[in-house]
Amino acid sequence: MEVYKVKSSKLSGTNFSEVYKHAFAQYQKIKRKTKRRPYIRSAYFNKEKIFLELFWQHLHTKLNHRDKIRRVKYYPCAIELIQNCRFDPISKDNPNDKSEILHRFVGVTKDREKFLVQIKQNKKNNQKWLISVFPDE
Repeated sequence: MEVYKVKSSKLSGTNFSEVYKHAFAQYQKIKRKTKRRPYIRSAYFNKEKIFLELFWQHLHTKLNHRDKIRRVKYYPCAIELIQNCRFDPISKDNPNDKSEILHRFVGVTKDREKFLVQIKQNKKNNQKWLISVFPDE
């Protein structure tokens, strides 16, 4: 399994509001570029769109505040990884929904911290969604 090394570092901070502010600002910058759903283009999927709004919905369902902070810190790294990585992810069918495939990309920050980016692909319409970003322990 190949690991993609990103040039950006994870967001600093211990308070959710300060980390969230910087990550959401980056999301807003991407969101302003389109009239519809915000997306970025993926190098691995031949410049197909990866939609981003599901990540924020998934983040707000988390009850553990520390877990939210932990995930949001890696948001800029995840965006860079999706846009530039051409390494094969770990792909498998979603055990909860057979009409979906889950792709997991592995990345390393500038500080050598390993993280995972999970993308959900719908088999019917081939849409791809960023679901989650989290550190690999």
